Amino acid sequence: MTSAAAVDMRPIEWADGRVRLLDQTLLPHREVWIELDGCGKVVDAIRQMRIRGAPAIGVAGAYAVALAAAELVEDPQFIAALEKAAAEVRNARPTGANLAQAVDRMLEEARRASSPAAALEALIAEAQAIQDEDESANRAIGRHGAALLPQGCVALTHCNTGALATGGFGTALGVIVTAWRDGRVARVLATETRPFLQGARLTAWELARAGVEASLIADSAAGHVMRTGQVHAVLTGADRIAANGDVANKIGTYSLAVLARENGIPFYVAAPTTTLDPSIASGREIVIEHRPPEEVTDFNGERVAAPGIDALNPAFDVTPHEYVTAIVTERGVVREPYTDGLRRITEDERG
Repeated sequence: MTSAAAVDMRPIEWADGRVRLLDQTLLPHREVWIELDGCGKVVDAIRQMRIRGAPAIGVAGAYAVALAAAELVEDPQFIAALEKAAAEVRNARPTGANLAQAVDRMLEEARRASSPAAALEALIAEAQAIQDEDESANRAIGRHGAALLPQGCVALTHCNTGALATGGFGTALGVIVTAWRDGRVARVLATETRPFLQGARLTAWELARAGVEASLIADSAAGHVMRTGQVHAVLTGADRIAANGDVANKIGTYSLAVLARENGIPFYVAAPTTTLDPSIASGREIVIEHRPPEEVTDFNGERVAAPGIDALNPAFDVTPHEYVTAIVTERGVVREPYTDGLRRITEDERG
């Protein structure tokens, strides 16, 4: 039986003028909620991956701008000061599209306000609306995506795309949980997702809480389980999707897409329209974040790599659109040609 708490939890919320979030660096062994009372503290939490996942980072960024407004409400140059603070929020993690979109939306709301005090009130409401809209979008993604999966499906997923990574419910993992509830998914295979182990620590935690039958696999085992017929569909999330359908997502996603194509397995990407970036023509324009080498050379604070060796640690890769079977959004399922399909749903959203 699926636990409602597993999928209906929210990893972040606004409470009494503070941002309250579940510290994901401590999961799965400790469930610790922390309260942050300043914009800079939320930015640090984003950089330290205490809150992570492109949609969740967008929500956190919106709340950070609201906190900045509270700090600057007496500043005679309120908008200019808020724009400066918002730029720091935007740059906390550069690859995901949701953060920049949320920050821009918050600034537009602030500029429309009649006074700093009115702006503060409006920004708190706007940040909460961004979170509500994200959760609603994710539930729609879950319904659209679940319909794509065959009865008795074994689904492979990468990184963490559940409630923890979003404003609520989840993207690719939301599809999987919805399909599990519908009786379509029989089992889930979750990759460890090195080097930060989001699959082992977070996805496994969410699946266990949801009562979904699941197994953890090493990232390097993905090819084997696909080739031996143990996988019927691969589902991932996305951090940014270019106009042509190229997808930036957690490092290792491209490898899974190539393996899926080689083995005739559909590769689905689940993401809200806030992850779409029509301003860039292809994935070549996406900035790839590089994280500290210690995430690769060290484990649990202790060095495991040989002395004297450095590490290359890109946090994301780009999957070319021709490897993507379909992109599942809250507005429906988009297939090739992605340039036309993604433009259509973006225009529908604006219109």
